[in-house]
Amino acid sequence: MTTLYQAQSKHVVSDFGTIQTFLAQRGVAFARWNASVDFEPDADETTILDVYQHELQPFMASNGFQSADVITIHPKTENVAALNAKFLKEHTHSEDEVRFFVAGQGDFWFHLEEPTDEVFGVTCTAGDFLSVPAGVKHWFDMGPADDETSPNVKVIRIFTSKDGWTPHYTQSGLEQTVAKPLLTAGATV
Repeated sequence: MTTLYQAQSKHVVSDFGTIQTFLAQRGVAFARWNASVDFEPDADETTILDVYQHELQPFMASNGFQSADVITIHPKTENVAALNAKFLKEHTHSEDEVRFFVAGQGDFWFHLEEPTDEVFGVTCTAGDFLSVPAGVKHWFDMGPADDETSPNVKVIRIFTSKDGWTPHYTQSGLEQTVAKPLLTAGATV
């Protein structure tokens, strides 16, 4: 279930409309696309992108995006711990970070210094479409790699530049001080 967690107040929200409004007020685009296809764990990138071309092509064409790829992470992914560590450090990008979750779930955490030094996390699930504006401090937690079902995330990534995902790490260490990830915290409404 898509969930919003506000770190300072420890407030948890699971109503999609409320989450969408909260994020929009902070410049983060958030929508729900249809993600009804169940892919095999080893489904290739071309297959997944072809299924969602009807959503991707119009969005990419009208917003100046040049490329898309798919990242699939599951318990048997090679170097899953190193991959998680790469995403788990607070960073920014020089372009918007656009994601469409087609399966699984993961936590996007945000650190908005202006105007109130706010920290919040969103557990994204299949169907969630998220666009993090360029320059916004954030990190992504795919969840623990401690059993046969986690981590589990399959995401289409959409890029303005063909160079793809390029992080600019802040070295703040904030990601280590914020409440446990939503996936492991057992947050309830």
